[in-house]
This record gives sequence, structure tokens and C-alpha cells, in this order.
Amino acid sequence: MKLGYIFPGQGSQYIGMGHDLYEHFDLAKEMFHEANNMLGFDIMRLCFFGPIEELTKTKNCQPAVFLVSVVTLRCLEEYFFTKESGGLIKPAITAGLSLGEYASLVAASSISFEDGLLLTRRRGEFMEEASKENEGQMSAIIGLDRDILEEIAGNTGAEIANINSPNQIVIAGSPGVIKKAETMALDRGAKRVMRLNVSGAFHSSLMEPAARKLMLYLKDLTVLKPEITVLSNVNAYYSFFPQEIKANLINQVNRTTLWLDCVKVMIDSGLTSFLEIGCGKRLKGLLRKIDPNLIVYNIENYNDIENLYQELILEEVNHGYAG
Repeated sequence: MKLGYIFPGQGSQYIGMGHDLYEHFDLAKEMFHEANNMLGFDIMRLCFFGPIEELTKTKNCQPAVFLVSVVTLRCLEEYFFTKESGGLIKPAITAGLSLGEYASLVAASSISFEDGLLLTRRRGEFMEEASKENEGQMSAIIGLDRDILEEIAGNTGAEIANINSPNQIVIAGSPGVIKKAETMALDRGAKRVMRLNVSGAFHSSLMEPAARKLMLYLKDLTVLKPEITVLSNVNAYYSFFPQEIKANLINQVNRTTLWLDCVKVMIDSGLTSFLEIGCGKRLKGLLRKIDPNLIVYNIENYNDIENLYQELILEEVNHGYAG
């Protein structure tokens, strides 16, 4: 099986995420307590019990989603090794939606869990600060072609923030600009416009202050050459070298997230099966819209891990009989 790992981004969070893993794995307990000590606040309690208003804040949400993603990955790996199955199938490619790219870099042994946790906390703080400097909003446009939406953006001053699937594109900009672009999108045939509950205009030029601060923070961060191929959101291309990875992470803050393009690259590379590792099932939904034939396993709790193991072992046995 040629497999891809994919990791969710901001917006996938929910109260209780990671708690089931904490109950089943000593490793998860260690990682959550380590995260509390490193960050200096009880992020574990925030993940498990909320309140949702605090969890949703960008400075909290980003390290929380990153933490749960990496905890899930490590528990998944440990389970497969414990079962003496030869370990988990290594992915051919790893990628993440926006924030999820940080977890994908940990999966590829390019950055450490510890550095990634502190980095996502700082990234969230920088983006919150930029949102206060430059008021902005985001809106998901459903059912409108990319070319038409780019034309609307050019006419209104809105910016394309996320290209998630063929029929879901997110725009960003100042409140007045977004309102004008939404109206124009509906007039041009959009099926739906949905204002997002976020604090600012992420992945747009209004995040330039955050990008500058992140550049300074990344300057001394240790980034290694990935052991697994990493696909970047910024250009839908493979990231091989540390300086290139740093540049992509900086540009990711204030440029378009090309998730649709990333998925197409993975499909063109021969991937047909994916593990969505972390909280939620959003990426599965997006991938099925891009190609209904793709196989996506959601991994976010103990039962998901156990079921994946049983399914892969059964598949291996059946394949052996067939051979």
C-alpha cells in the first residue's frame, strides 16, 4: 500500500480531543504533561474540558491541534510496534492543511515535537497580534469556480486564502471587502457563502506582521532534512532542505494554502490511501470531494488505531492467500 499521512489544521478542534488516547496510552499521558510543563499552562485540561471559547483562541488552538496530532501519531506508531507487526507502514508522503504542516514535519523527523509545540504557540500568538493590528475576516465560498472567484477577488480587494477542494474556496480580507466579495459571489452563482468564526484574515497580506515575527523566530530553530517526503501548502511542491522548509512556513502565514493542489500532487504520485491523523474528519470530506475513490482512515482515538490494525492485518492475510 502506498500511503500518505495527512494532518488537520485550525478549525478541527473540539472539547475532549485526545482524552481517549490519554486514557489508553501511558505515552499520551507523558506527552500531555510534558506539553503543560513546556507551555506553562494547562493545555491538557483545555483540550479535554475547554471551555470552547478559550480553546478556539488562535494562540491556544494552534498548539492544541498540533499536540493532539502528534500524540495520535506517536500512539499509533507505538501500538503497531507493540503488536510485533513490523511497525506501522511508512508513508510515501506526508502533508498537513495549513497548521497541520507542522505535525507533518514532525512525522518526517524534520522538526522535534518540543520545537513544534513552542513554534505553533508562538505562531498562534503572532497571528492573534496581527489580527488586532489589521482587522479582517474570512468566508468560505461554496460552488464557484476558481477562475471566477479570482476575478471577484481582483475586483473587490479580497484575497484567496485557502483552496480546499474544487467547490470550496476561502477568501480573506477586511470586513467591508469580504462583505462586498460575498455579495458578488452569490450574484455570480455561488451556492453558499459562509463567514468563518476566526479572529482574522489568515493566509492573506493582512498577516504580514505575523510572517515577519515568525521569520525572526525561525532563524535559530533546528530544522533537519525530512526523512519522509513533505509536501508544502504554499507551492504544492516537495520540501527537501531546511532553509526551504523555513521559507515555506513563513510564507504560509500570509499566502494562499493550496490544499487542493497538494492532494492532486499526492494522487499523481500514486497515492490512493491516507491516514488522517488527529482531531476531526474534515480532511476526509475534502479528499472525497476531490476524488471519491480515495481511501481515508480517520485516526483520532484508540478504537480507530485498533480497527486500522485489524483491517491492515486482515488485508495482509487475504493478500497472502491470494498470492
